Amino acid sequence: MASDDDTSEISFELPTPPQRGGRGRGGRGRGGRGRRGGRDEEDRIISLQTQRRVQTEELIEKMSELQLRKLAGQLFARQPGLVFDALSSINDSVRPPSESLPVGWCRCGNCREMATDAERKCCGQRPALCISQTPHFSLYCLEDGYLRLHRQYRDDVLVFDEAREPGEDNREYRYAAYRQFIFWQHGALGRGNRRSIPSCCIWRIRDKYPDPHGQYTGFLPHL
Repeated sequence: MASDDDTSEISFELPTPPQRGGRGRGGRGRGGRGRRGGRDEEDRIISLQTQRRVQTEELIEKMSELQLRKLAGQLFARQPGLVFDALSSINDSVRPPSESLPVGWCRCGNCREMATDAERKCCGQRPALCISQTPHFSLYCLEDGYLRLHRQYRDDVLVFDEAREPGEDNREYRYAAYRQFIFWQHGALGRGNRRSIPSCCIWRIRDKYPDPHGQYTGFLPHL
């Protein structure tokens, strides 16, 4: 079984996807694009997210209340974890406040206290550049569609059954997000090579896909 923080110590540069090995382009690599290239990519991601949101809202506007109720019932049947989103929207007290707790080892201002020294890691960026707040992180680690594809592919390859319980569904989303983060920052590490994830990123993932009882395994350096 994967740990809730299936990952380890990392030093960050820029929050951009890793270069794939074997396909180098000489001087045209990531460093050669400069700040403008990074800004263009960020603008492109924001534009795509905006287009998706607008199209979704337009589709919802065209549906009747009866159609929306029927669709909601189908979604709850397919993804039981949605019940916790519904409960949170009805009762704001279901989840704890998302404000981070002040901790001395955090530089970005978004980390919270962790159970072990191995988990007390910050992304190392100043608040305006915190990795957990970038559009790249949202796209690679918090997009339900990407994470579901990742889960489905992994389940098919490893012949895993689809999660059935609401808590299991959210847990599988967290694991998928952790794996996405590690692959994004480090590429494929290989079996037994584990890295921890910064606290700020861990908690943004946990806030999006919470455990119903607030119980998390944490980082296990050795399995």
